Amino acid sequence: MIHGNLEGIRESVLADLERLYDAEFERDVYLPDRLLNVLVRHTEAINREMLVYLGRDGAVLEIAIGSIGSIALPELHLRRNPDRLSGFRCIHTHPGGDARLSSVDLQALRLLRFDSMCAVGVADGRCTGISAAFLGEMEYDNFSILLRGPVKPGRIPQMNWMNEIALAEQRVKDAIAKGGIVEESEKTMLISTDSEESLEELASLAETAGAMVITRVIQNRQKPDPATFIGSGKAEELSLVCQAMEIDLAIVDDELTGAQQRNLEAALGVRVIDRTALILDIFAQRAQTAEGKLQVELAQMKYRLPRLTGLGTSLSRLGGGIGTRGPGETRLEVDRRRIRKRIDDLTAQLKELKRQRDMRRARRDKQGQTTVALVGYTNAGKSTLLNALSGPDVLVEDKLFATLDPVMRNVELPENRSCLLVDTVGFIRKLPHQLIEAFHSTLEEALFADLLVVVSDVSNAQYREQRDTVFRVLSELGAGDRPVLEAMNKVDRAKIPEDEIEPADAILISAKTGRGLDRLKEEISKRIAELRHPVELLIPYSKGNVLSLIHDKGQVLGEEYEAEGTRVNCLLDAASYQRALSLLKT
Repeated sequence: MIHGNLEGIRESVLADLERLYDAEFERDVYLPDRLLNVLVRHTEAINREMLVYLGRDGAVLEIAIGSIGSIALPELHLRRNPDRLSGFRCIHTHPGGDARLSSVDLQALRLLRFDSMCAVGVADGRCTGISAAFLGEMEYDNFSILLRGPVKPGRIPQMNWMNEIALAEQRVKDAIAKGGIVEESEKTMLISTDSEESLEELASLAETAGAMVITRVIQNRQKPDPATFIGSGKAEELSLVCQAMEIDLAIVDDELTGAQQRNLEAALGVRVIDRTALILDIFAQRAQTAEGKLQVELAQMKYRLPRLTGLGTSLSRLGGGIGTRGPGETRLEVDRRRIRKRIDDLTAQLKELKRQRDMRRARRDKQGQTTVALVGYTNAGKSTLLNALSGPDVLVEDKLFATLDPVMRNVELPENRSCLLVDTVGFIRKLPHQLIEAFHSTLEEALFADLLVVVSDVSNAQYREQRDTVFRVLSELGAGDRPVLEAMNKVDRAKIPEDEIEPADAILISAKTGRGLDRLKEEISKRIAELRHPVELLIPYSKGNVLSLIHDKGQVLGEEYEAEGTRVNCLLDAASYQRALSLLKT
């Protein structure tokens, strides 16, 4: 049986593919030439991705047409042993000629534990290259990925790549023996009414949370259905998909109301969460400091409160069954009071922590310490950049929201200057309002920084849209008027010519290789020098508002009280200096 999207494909092509099930390929050959030729020929003819699962005995186990992220993964019919690799390698084609493995490919390798993941580029009727990936050593509670290729046809190191499978198998067994792996990944369906780009980002979020993304669905609607978000007809259709693919969880790429969540769960027959709940779950996993954990809990409480009646038995305990029967709405009101009380307690604790942080910030300002904040889209490379500039002390992972709590490091700059460099939480599209509110105390490191270094990942095809999101969130936070220096990171992996990278005055860097970091330091030092200048002002006693402005916006070096007023020696930036002069004239 051929799986996937078979619409419009001739019966002769399907019959030819069916014959692969009866073929016998060599056990010690990673990708047999006969199989490669069939895949290339039919991929060119139908212009769709093709996927074959090849067992270790050389037998073809499954064949599918369509991308890994869009077809029903045949893995569901090939029950794997949780104590080892799957026992088969996934070989698939990329129409268009790109032989590199995508993030979706690597996610499937890690979550489904294939023996190997192989991509075959196909263009103009020929194979443009072959890449392979294998599971590596455990890093940060997850398997690293070993990439091989791309190589040309006829140059595949067949024995070496088969040996890589044996090594990967041993790594998995060792990790399980050490207790480093727990089989808890939920089989997940992603649902979006937005775009492919937004759905791709949702898949990255789901992977970060530990989900196993089985299938993705885009539903084109002018506006969400008030009852089920995607419409009752689509919900009924997806319920059959959930049954066939044994889905555990559906994630919607937007924020749902309590009623929409309840109705969608009833229609699909599986647990449903929205994008906001997914991000909150990631934040709960990532928070390390006491303040970070309090902020996450506060955001979760504010998210849950209006959804109590829509969450079924998960929180309101009104679902029926042993341990849930009781006074009904009275129990619901108890839940509401408990959440409101907890919100008040968390707000009070965070208010005290904010007061302590304000005191530390005031002390830094008094000492003349300049603060530079690294801001940018999540996974733009801010933590790697901080390590490159100050020393490798910060956790770096190729995951969204790898950094949640702000990290501060002192960095030496040219011309005997220094600054306090702050790594902040990454921004993202559709950033939930609950997070903006709860994490204001963390994000205010950007609000009160003397200089913002906006870091963008130019290797990402959507870097322009991500950059726009960062500036929009900064504006929402009230930091839109802060001095900004832009750094375009990962230029060593950029897919566009450097002279086409926008804006033209941004500094091109690679935090990983070190390219452009000296120039970045020089520019930060130059900007810091321009931020504040020594100023001496005589302020009449009737102009107390000017003196307050100087204490608030500048650094006071000395004060003398004279007959005409207070003589102040201070450091002021240009905007505050002009504001002070304007107030003195009125």
